[in-house]
Amino acid sequence: MSSVLFDTPGPKARLRNRIYAVIGSAALVALVAFVIYRLAAKGQLDGAMWDIFNYAGVRNSIVNGLVSTLTAFAMAGVLSLLLAALLAVARLSEHRAVSWVATSVIELFRAVPLLITIYVLWVGFFTSEPLWAVVIGLTLYNGAVQAEVLRAGILAVPKGQSEAAYALGMNKTQVMTTVLIPQAVRSMMPTIISQLVVTLKDTSLGFVITYEELLYAGRQMASTILVDGENPYVPVVLVFGAIYVAMCLALSGLANWIERRGRRAKTGIKVAEAAPVTPDMGAGA
Repeated sequence: MSSVLFDTPGPKARLRNRIYAVIGSAALVALVAFVIYRLAAKGQLDGAMWDIFNYAGVRNSIVNGLVSTLTAFAMAGVLSLLLAALLAVARLSEHRAVSWVATSVIELFRAVPLLITIYVLWVGFFTSEPLWAVVIGLTLYNGAVQAEVLRAGILAVPKGQSEAAYALGMNKTQVMTTVLIPQAVRSMMPTIISQLVVTLKDTSLGFVITYEELLYAGRQMASTILVDGENPYVPVVLVFGAIYVAMCLALSGLANWIERRGRRAKTGIKVAEAAPVTPDMGAGA
């Protein structure tokens, strides 16, 4: 079956595609086998390397790092969403000065690398409290990004929605908080959650300023623990990587659940059913 954009491959093309698939698969298998061989030769796959996770001290270190990561993420996630709503509304303001200030803040913190922001905050203000340097840095960057997401969602709401709200006597604040922002959040929920996943992963930048989050704990373990004269880099990377993947999948699963629940929600004004027509009503007409 052919179309304007796609032609059904012929016998030669199908044979060529099969050959390419076999060669590509063989190359991938060979690469994986080579990596496993090299790791096994260095002792990274030995059982003793994995026994380190049976020690209470190692498990406590992982739990403490996980708690620190989730603490920074929870604080930064909530604050960034609040900042995003404020910046989005300010950028849409009819007052040029307010809109200009909001636009400047958004463009500044979107352009500056997050690591630089966190480092400057740590060196200049929070040397003894690296948690706040991480949280404020994540809030400023992700708040600026989320503000553009919310602004796009607000602008995507049909203009008739706000016009109808104004016709009912609502003021600008009521229209924004009860009509535009709720619809914008619902329509942009996948993008908002995607950015929250980025926020969760970016907490790992805290290790640069010695904030004892999950990556910092993994780095300390991999560099200080010795097993038969070797550091357990591969087991640590695999375990901590799996933890990060699990957290991101859990957050994505929560987003999907919220989205499905939002689609099932019965919102809007229910139309009243018309009364049945009787012979008397027809005669009166």
